[in-house]
Amino acid sequence: MITFDDVKNAEKIIDGRLHRTPLVHSKTFSDMFNADVYFKMEIFQKTGSFKSRGAFVKFAYLTEEEKKNGVITASAGNHAQGVAFAANAYNVRATIVMPEFTTPAKINAVESYGGHVILKGSSYDEAHDYAVNLGVEKGMTFIEAYNDEKVISGQATIGKEIMDDLNPDVIIVPIGGGGLISGISFAAKSMNPNVRVIGVESEKADSMVKSLKEGRIVSYTSNDTIADGIAVKYPGNITFEMVKKYVDNIVTVNDEDIAYALFKLLEREKVLTEPSGAVGLAALLENKIDVKNKKVAIVLSGGNINFLLLSNIIYRALEREDKLIRLEFKLPDHPGIMIKIVNAISSVGANIYHAEVDNLKKNTPIGYQNLLFTVNIVDKKRINELLEKLNKLGFEYNIVN
Repeated sequence: MITFDDVKNAEKIIDGRLHRTPLVHSKTFSDMFNADVYFKMEIFQKTGSFKSRGAFVKFAYLTEEEKKNGVITASAGNHAQGVAFAANAYNVRATIVMPEFTTPAKINAVESYGGHVILKGSSYDEAHDYAVNLGVEKGMTFIEAYNDEKVISGQATIGKEIMDDLNPDVIIVPIGGGGLISGISFAAKSMNPNVRVIGVESEKADSMVKSLKEGRIVSYTSNDTIADGIAVKYPGNITFEMVKKYVDNIVTVNDEDIAYALFKLLEREKVLTEPSGAVGLAALLENKIDVKNKKVAIVLSGGNINFLLLSNIIYRALEREDKLIRLEFKLPDHPGIMIKIVNAISSVGANIYHAEVDNLKKNTPIGYQNLLFTVNIVDKKRINELLEKLNKLGFEYNIVN
Protein backbone atom coordinates (compact mmCIF):
# COMPACT_ATOMS: atom_id res chain seq x y z
CA MET A 1 0.00 0.00 0.00
CA ILE A 2 1.12 3.55 -0.63
CA THR A 3 2.02 6.00 2.14
CA PHE A 4 1.17 9.66 2.51
CA ASP A 5 4.85 10.43 1.89
CA ASP A 6 4.37 8.79 -1.53
CA VAL A 7 1.56 11.25 -2.21
CA LYS A 8 3.66 14.23 -1.16
CA ASN A 9 6.55 13.01 -3.32
CA ALA A 10 4.15 12.59 -6.25
CA GLU A 11 3.01 16.17 -5.70
CA LYS A 12 6.61 17.35 -5.97
CA ILE A 13 7.18 15.32 -9.13
CA ILE A 14 4.26 16.88 -11.02
CA ASP A 15 4.67 20.39 -9.58
CA GLY A 16 5.29 22.80 -12.45
CA ARG A 17 4.95 20.05 -15.05
CA LEU A 18 1.22 19.42 -14.84
CA HIS A 19 -1.67 21.67 -13.86
CA ARG A 20 -3.00 22.08 -10.36
CA THR A 21 -6.57 21.98 -11.64
CA PRO A 22 -9.16 24.39 -10.24
CA LEU A 23 -11.94 23.48 -7.84
CA VAL A 24 -14.91 25.46 -9.12
CA HIS A 25 -18.05 26.28 -7.15
CA SER A 26 -21.40 25.79 -8.90
CA LYS A 27 -24.27 27.98 -7.76
CA THR A 28 -26.63 26.21 -10.16
CA PHE A 29 -26.09 22.73 -8.76
CA SER A 30 -25.66 23.95 -5.19
CA ASP A 31 -29.15 25.43 -5.38
CA MET A 32 -30.50 22.33 -7.14
CA PHE A 33 -29.26 19.90 -4.48
CA ASN A 34 -29.46 22.21 -1.46
CA ALA A 35 -25.74 21.65 -0.95
CA ASP A 36 -22.41 23.37 -1.52
CA VAL A 37 -21.24 21.79 -4.78
CA TYR A 38 -17.76 22.08 -6.29
CA PHE A 39 -16.26 20.49 -9.41
CA LYS A 40 -12.64 19.34 -9.53
CA MET A 41 -11.72 20.19 -13.11
CA GLU A 42 -9.46 17.39 -14.29
CA ILE A 43 -10.92 18.12 -17.73
CA PHE A 44 -8.44 21.03 -17.74
CA GLN A 45 -5.45 18.78 -17.02
CA LYS A 46 -2.81 18.31 -19.71
CA THR A 47 -4.00 15.67 -22.23
CA GLY A 48 -7.56 16.38 -21.04
CA SER A 49 -7.73 13.95 -18.12
CA PHE A 50 -6.27 12.97 -14.75
CA LYS A 51 -4.25 10.14 -16.31
CA SER A 52 -1.21 12.36 -16.89
CA ARG A 53 -0.63 12.55 -13.13
CA GLY A 54 -0.14 8.84 -12.58
CA ALA A 55 1.91 8.46 -15.75
CA PHE A 56 4.29 11.28 -14.80
CA VAL A 57 4.88 9.82 -11.37
CA LYS A 58 5.44 6.31 -12.73
CA PHE A 59 8.05 7.57 -15.21
CA ALA A 60 9.93 9.36 -12.43
CA TYR A 61 10.62 5.98 -10.82
CA LEU A 62 11.81 4.16 -13.95
CA THR A 63 15.44 3.06 -13.92
CA GLU A 64 17.84 4.27 -16.59
CA GLU A 65 17.80 0.78 -18.10
CA GLU A 66 13.98 0.80 -18.25
CA LYS A 67 14.00 4.22 -19.88
CA LYS A 68 16.54 3.06 -22.43
CA ASN A 69 14.48 0.00 -23.37
CA GLY A 70 11.24 1.98 -23.67
CA VAL A 71 7.76 1.43 -22.30
CA ILE A 72 4.57 -0.12 -23.60
CA THR A 73 0.94 0.07 -22.55
CA ALA A 74 -2.56 -0.67 -23.80
CA SER A 75 -5.39 1.83 -23.84
CA ALA A 76 -8.25 3.04 -25.98
CA GLY A 77 -8.08 6.62 -24.73
CA ASN A 78 -6.93 8.74 -21.80
CA HIS A 79 -4.26 6.43 -20.37
CA ALA A 80 -2.70 6.18 -23.81
CA GLN A 81 -2.44 9.94 -24.07
CA GLY A 82 -1.12 10.29 -20.53
CA VAL A 83 1.63 7.73 -21.10
CA ALA A 84 2.60 9.21 -24.47
CA PHE A 85 2.73 12.70 -23.00
CA ALA A 86 4.84 11.62 -20.00
CA ALA A 87 7.15 9.56 -22.20
CA ASN A 88 7.76 12.57 -24.41
CA ALA A 89 8.58 14.71 -21.36
CA TYR A 90 11.04 12.09 -20.04
CA ASN A 91 12.46 11.38 -23.53
CA VAL A 92 11.42 7.73 -23.39
CA ARG A 93 10.18 5.72 -26.38
CA ALA A 94 6.54 4.72 -25.83
CA THR A 95 4.55 2.09 -27.70
CA ILE A 96 0.79 2.26 -27.27
CA VAL A 97 -1.37 -0.71 -28.27
CA MET A 98 -4.91 0.40 -29.05
CA PRO A 99 -7.91 -1.70 -30.11
CA GLU A 100 -8.61 -1.71 -33.82
CA PHE A 101 -11.93 0.13 -33.36
CA THR A 102 -10.24 3.16 -31.74
CA THR A 103 -11.41 6.44 -33.27
CA PRO A 104 -8.92 8.31 -35.47
CA ALA A 105 -9.06 11.34 -33.15
CA LYS A 106 -7.70 9.30 -30.23
CA ILE A 107 -5.00 7.74 -32.38
CA ASN A 108 -3.97 11.17 -33.67
CA ALA A 109 -3.83 12.55 -30.13
CA VAL A 110 -1.47 9.79 -28.96
CA GLU A 111 0.74 10.22 -32.01
CA SER A 112 0.83 13.99 -31.50
CA TYR A 113 2.48 13.35 -28.11
CA GLY A 114 5.10 11.15 -29.76
CA GLY A 115 3.62 7.74 -28.99
CA HIS A 116 4.04 4.86 -31.46
CA VAL A 117 0.59 3.34 -32.00
CA ILE A 118 -0.09 -0.31 -32.77
CA LEU A 119 -3.70 -1.27 -33.52
CA LYS A 120 -4.39 -4.78 -32.30
CA GLY A 121 -7.45 -6.71 -31.15
CA SER A 122 -11.17 -6.04 -31.14
CA SER A 123 -11.28 -5.06 -27.46
CA TYR A 124 -9.18 -3.46 -24.75
CA ASP A 125 -8.51 -6.87 -23.20
CA GLU A 126 -7.11 -8.24 -26.45
CA ALA A 127 -4.97 -5.13 -26.90
CA HIS A 128 -3.77 -5.46 -23.28
CA ASP A 129 -2.73 -9.10 -23.69
CA TYR A 130 -0.86 -8.31 -26.90
CA ALA A 131 0.94 -5.37 -25.26
CA VAL A 132 2.02 -7.44 -22.25
CA ASN A 133 3.41 -10.19 -24.47
CA LEU A 134 5.14 -7.75 -26.81
CA GLY A 135 6.67 -5.96 -23.83
CA VAL A 136 8.16 -9.20 -22.53
CA GLU A 137 9.46 -10.09 -25.99
CA LYS A 138 11.09 -6.68 -26.57
CA GLY A 139 12.19 -5.99 -23.00
CA MET A 140 9.89 -2.97 -22.61
CA THR A 141 8.35 -1.95 -19.28
CA PHE A 142 4.58 -2.27 -19.19
CA ILE A 143 2.82 0.78 -17.70
CA GLU A 144 -0.34 -0.26 -15.87
CA ALA A 145 -3.36 2.00 -16.21
CA TYR A 146 -4.48 1.74 -12.58
CA ASN A 147 -3.14 -1.29 -10.70
CA ASP A 148 0.22 0.24 -9.78
CA GLU A 149 1.21 1.97 -6.54
CA LYS A 150 3.21 4.73 -8.27
CA VAL A 151 0.32 5.46 -10.63
CA ILE A 152 -2.12 5.48 -7.71
CA SER A 153 0.09 7.90 -5.75
CA GLY A 154 -0.03 10.22 -8.77
CA GLN A 155 -3.82 10.12 -8.87
CA ALA A 156 -3.84 10.66 -5.08
CA THR A 157 -2.54 14.19 -5.63
CA ILE A 158 -6.07 15.08 -6.75
CA GLY A 159 -7.40 14.06 -3.35
CA LYS A 160 -4.74 16.07 -1.55
CA GLU A 161 -5.51 19.15 -3.65
CA ILE A 162 -9.23 18.82 -2.90
CA MET A 163 -8.56 18.53 0.84
CA ASP A 164 -6.09 21.44 0.81
CA ASP A 165 -8.49 23.68 -1.10
CA LEU A 166 -11.84 22.70 0.40
CA ASN A 167 -11.86 19.87 2.98
CA PRO A 168 -15.35 18.78 1.88
CA ASP A 169 -17.82 16.48 3.60
CA VAL A 170 -18.19 14.27 0.50
CA ILE A 171 -16.01 13.51 -2.53
CA ILE A 172 -17.65 11.82 -5.52
CA VAL A 173 -15.34 9.98 -7.92
CA PRO A 174 -15.78 7.93 -11.13
CA ILE A 175 -14.62 4.30 -10.95
CA GLY A 176 -13.15 2.20 -13.73
CA GLY A 177 -10.26 0.03 -12.64
CA GLY A 178 -10.11 1.89 -9.37
CA GLY A 179 -6.80 3.76 -9.57
CA LEU A 180 -8.37 7.22 -9.35
CA ILE A 181 -10.66 6.53 -6.41
CA SER A 182 -7.98 4.50 -4.61
CA GLY A 183 -5.61 7.44 -4.70
CA ILE A 184 -8.18 10.09 -3.88
CA SER A 185 -9.76 8.14 -1.04
CA PHE A 186 -6.37 7.31 0.51
CA ALA A 187 -5.17 10.91 0.42
CA ALA A 188 -8.48 12.33 1.61
CA LYS A 189 -8.89 9.87 4.49
CA SER A 190 -5.26 10.43 5.52
CA MET A 191 -6.01 14.14 5.93
CA ASN A 192 -9.52 13.82 7.37
CA PRO A 193 -10.85 10.37 8.31
CA ASN A 194 -14.40 11.77 8.46
CA VAL A 195 -14.65 12.72 4.79
CA ARG A 196 -16.95 10.38 2.85
CA VAL A 197 -15.67 9.12 -0.51
CA ILE A 198 -18.31 7.72 -2.86
CA GLY A 199 -17.60 6.05 -6.17
CA VAL A 200 -19.79 5.94 -9.26
CA GLU A 201 -19.74 3.25 -11.96
CA SER A 202 -21.76 2.65 -15.09
CA GLU A 203 -24.37 0.04 -14.28
CA LYS A 204 -23.02 -2.00 -17.21
CA ALA A 205 -19.32 -1.56 -16.37
CA ASP A 206 -19.85 -2.45 -12.72
CA SER A 207 -16.86 -4.65 -11.95
CA MET A 208 -15.95 -2.94 -8.66
CA VAL A 209 -19.50 -3.11 -7.27
CA LYS A 210 -19.82 -6.76 -8.25
CA SER A 211 -16.39 -7.59 -6.85
CA LEU A 212 -17.18 -6.00 -3.50
CA LYS A 213 -20.45 -7.91 -3.29
CA GLU A 214 -18.75 -11.19 -4.17
CA GLY A 215 -15.77 -10.54 -1.90
CA ARG A 216 -13.44 -11.34 -4.79
CA ILE A 217 -12.47 -9.82 -8.12
CA VAL A 218 -15.10 -10.53 -10.79
CA SER A 219 -15.93 -9.19 -14.24
CA TYR A 220 -18.35 -6.42 -15.17
CA THR A 221 -21.86 -7.05 -16.45
CA SER A 222 -21.10 -5.68 -19.93
CA ASN A 223 -18.84 -3.13 -21.60
CA ASP A 224 -21.70 -1.83 -23.72
CA THR A 225 -21.67 1.69 -22.27
CA ILE A 226 -20.97 5.18 -23.58
CA ALA A 227 -18.68 5.66 -20.56
CA ASP A 228 -15.82 3.80 -22.23
CA GLY A 229 -13.25 5.48 -19.98
CA ILE A 230 -14.50 3.46 -17.00
CA ALA A 231 -15.48 0.28 -18.85
CA VAL A 232 -12.81 -1.86 -17.20
CA LYS A 233 -13.44 -5.59 -17.07
CA TYR A 234 -11.75 -6.25 -13.73
CA PRO A 235 -10.50 -4.03 -10.91
CA GLY A 236 -6.87 -4.53 -9.94
CA ASN A 237 -5.85 -6.50 -6.86
CA ILE A 238 -4.25 -3.37 -5.39
CA THR A 239 -7.20 -1.10 -6.15
CA PHE A 240 -9.71 -3.69 -4.94
CA GLU A 241 -8.05 -3.79 -1.51
CA MET A 242 -7.77 0.00 -1.30
CA VAL A 243 -11.39 0.53 -2.26
CA LYS A 244 -12.49 -1.96 0.40
CA LYS A 245 -10.49 -0.05 2.97
CA TYR A 246 -11.05 3.60 2.08
CA VAL A 247 -14.22 4.01 -0.03
CA ASP A 248 -17.53 4.46 1.82
CA ASN A 249 -19.98 3.51 -0.92
CA ILE A 250 -20.36 2.89 -4.64
CA VAL A 251 -23.45 3.58 -6.74
CA THR A 252 -24.21 2.90 -10.40
CA VAL A 253 -25.89 4.99 -13.10
CA ASN A 254 -27.21 4.17 -16.57
CA ASP A 255 -26.14 5.58 -19.91
CA GLU A 256 -29.19 7.81 -20.36
CA ASP A 257 -28.49 9.50 -17.04
CA ILE A 258 -24.77 9.83 -17.79
CA ALA A 259 -25.58 11.48 -21.12
CA TYR A 260 -28.05 13.86 -19.49
CA ALA A 261 -25.54 14.85 -16.79
CA LEU A 262 -22.97 15.60 -19.50
CA PHE A 263 -25.52 17.79 -21.25
CA LYS A 264 -26.42 19.69 -18.05
CA LEU A 265 -22.74 20.36 -17.33
CA LEU A 266 -22.37 21.79 -20.81
CA GLU A 267 -25.60 23.78 -20.63
CA ARG A 268 -25.29 25.20 -17.10
CA GLU A 269 -21.55 25.23 -16.34
CA LYS A 270 -20.24 25.63 -19.90
CA VAL A 271 -17.80 22.76 -19.40
CA LEU A 272 -17.45 19.70 -21.60
CA THR A 273 -16.75 16.30 -20.10
CA GLU A 274 -16.55 12.85 -21.58
CA PRO A 275 -19.27 10.44 -20.38
CA SER A 276 -16.97 8.89 -17.77
CA GLY A 277 -16.32 12.30 -16.29
CA ALA A 278 -20.01 13.06 -15.86
CA VAL A 279 -21.02 10.02 -13.78
CA GLY A 280 -20.69 11.85 -10.45
CA LEU A 281 -23.24 14.48 -11.39
CA ALA A 282 -25.45 11.75 -12.92
CA ALA A 283 -25.57 10.07 -9.50
CA LEU A 284 -26.78 13.30 -7.89
CA LEU A 285 -29.35 14.01 -10.59
CA GLU A 286 -30.80 10.53 -10.04
CA ASN A 287 -30.84 10.90 -6.23
CA LYS A 288 -28.35 8.07 -5.78
CA ILE A 289 -26.34 10.10 -3.24
CA ASP A 290 -27.73 12.32 -0.46
CA VAL A 291 -25.69 15.52 -0.23
CA LYS A 292 -28.24 17.85 1.38
CA ASN A 293 -26.51 20.52 3.48
CA LYS A 294 -23.12 18.99 2.64
CA LYS A 295 -19.98 20.45 1.11
CA VAL A 296 -19.37 18.28 -1.96
CA ALA A 297 -16.50 17.88 -4.43
CA ILE A 298 -17.30 16.06 -7.68
CA VAL A 299 -14.35 14.94 -9.79
CA LEU A 300 -14.78 15.64 -13.51
CA SER A 301 -12.12 13.15 -14.55
CA GLY A 302 -11.76 13.82 -18.27
CA GLY A 303 -12.99 15.78 -21.25
CA ASN A 304 -11.92 13.79 -24.31
CA ILE A 305 -15.19 13.07 -26.08
CA ASN A 306 -16.14 11.83 -29.52
CA PHE A 307 -17.92 14.80 -31.11
CA LEU A 308 -20.35 12.62 -33.05
CA LEU A 309 -21.40 11.08 -29.74
CA LEU A 310 -21.70 14.57 -28.26
CA SER A 311 -24.11 15.67 -30.99
CA ASN A 312 -26.26 12.61 -30.27
CA ILE A 313 -26.20 13.31 -26.53
CA ILE A 314 -27.32 16.91 -27.05
CA TYR A 315 -30.10 15.80 -29.37
CA ARG A 316 -31.36 13.17 -26.88
CA ALA A 317 -31.20 15.58 -23.95
CA LEU A 318 -33.30 18.14 -25.80
CA GLU A 319 -35.87 15.41 -26.47
CA ARG A 320 -35.80 14.46 -22.78
CA GLU A 321 -36.55 18.07 -21.82
CA ASP A 322 -39.34 18.37 -24.42
CA LYS A 323 -37.34 20.90 -26.39
CA LEU A 324 -37.03 18.82 -29.50
CA ILE A 325 -39.66 16.76 -31.31
CA ARG A 326 -39.64 14.79 -34.56
CA LEU A 327 -42.82 14.66 -36.59
CA GLU A 328 -43.34 12.40 -39.60
CA PHE A 329 -46.13 13.26 -42.05
CA LYS A 330 -47.76 11.56 -45.00
CA LEU A 331 -49.18 14.43 -47.05
CA PRO A 332 -50.96 14.55 -50.41
CA ASP A 333 -48.40 15.65 -53.01
CA HIS A 334 -50.19 18.93 -53.81
CA PRO A 335 -48.79 22.49 -53.99
CA GLY A 336 -49.27 24.58 -50.84
CA ILE A 337 -49.77 21.77 -48.34
CA MET A 338 -46.29 21.84 -46.80
CA ILE A 339 -46.59 25.56 -46.03
CA LYS A 340 -49.55 24.82 -43.76
CA ILE A 341 -47.35 22.57 -41.63
CA VAL A 342 -44.57 25.16 -41.60
CA ASN A 343 -46.98 27.90 -40.54
CA ALA A 344 -48.35 25.75 -37.71
CA ILE A 345 -44.82 25.16 -36.43
CA SER A 346 -43.92 28.83 -36.71
CA SER A 347 -47.11 29.96 -34.95
CA VAL A 348 -46.06 28.36 -31.64
CA GLY A 349 -42.59 29.93 -31.69
CA ALA A 350 -40.87 26.73 -32.77
CA ASN A 351 -38.05 26.41 -35.26
CA ILE A 352 -37.51 23.73 -37.90
CA TYR A 353 -34.06 22.31 -37.19
CA HIS A 354 -34.14 19.76 -40.00
CA ALA A 355 -36.57 18.73 -42.75
CA GLU A 356 -36.41 15.66 -44.93
CA VAL A 357 -38.54 14.47 -47.84
CA ASP A 358 -38.51 10.76 -48.69
CA ASN A 359 -41.12 9.70 -51.21
CA LEU A 360 -39.57 6.25 -51.68
CA LYS A 361 -40.58 4.79 -48.30
CA LYS A 362 -42.53 1.60 -48.97
CA ASN A 363 -45.47 2.54 -46.76
CA THR A 364 -45.97 5.91 -48.47
CA PRO A 365 -49.05 5.75 -50.73
CA ILE A 366 -48.69 6.73 -54.35
CA GLY A 367 -49.46 10.42 -54.72
CA TYR A 368 -48.29 11.23 -51.17
CA GLN A 369 -45.12 12.67 -49.70
CA ASN A 370 -43.31 11.39 -46.62
CA LEU A 371 -41.91 14.34 -44.65
CA LEU A 372 -39.89 14.29 -41.44
CA PHE A 373 -39.53 17.51 -39.47
CA THR A 374 -37.17 17.90 -36.52
CA VAL A 375 -38.49 20.84 -34.53
CA ASN A 376 -36.79 22.82 -31.77
CA ILE A 377 -39.44 24.05 -29.35
CA VAL A 378 -39.60 25.82 -25.98
CA ASP A 379 -41.30 23.28 -23.72
CA LYS A 380 -44.03 20.65 -23.30
CA LYS A 381 -46.78 23.28 -23.28
CA ARG A 382 -45.76 24.53 -26.72
CA ILE A 383 -45.55 20.96 -28.01
CA ASN A 384 -49.16 20.41 -26.97
CA GLU A 385 -50.20 23.63 -28.72
CA LEU A 386 -48.45 22.51 -31.89
CA LEU A 387 -50.05 19.07 -31.85
CA GLU A 388 -53.47 20.63 -31.35
CA LYS A 389 -52.96 22.84 -34.43
CA LEU A 390 -51.76 19.89 -36.49
CA ASN A 391 -54.77 17.82 -35.46
CA LYS A 392 -57.05 20.59 -36.65
CA LEU A 393 -55.36 20.55 -40.06
CA GLY A 394 -56.36 16.89 -40.33
CA PHE A 395 -53.10 15.52 -41.78
CA GLU A 396 -51.75 12.13 -40.74
CA TYR A 397 -48.57 12.31 -38.64
CA ASN A 398 -46.55 10.35 -36.10
CA ILE A 399 -44.25 11.45 -33.31
CA VAL A 400 -40.93 9.69 -33.99
CA ASN A 401 -38.89 8.58 -30.96
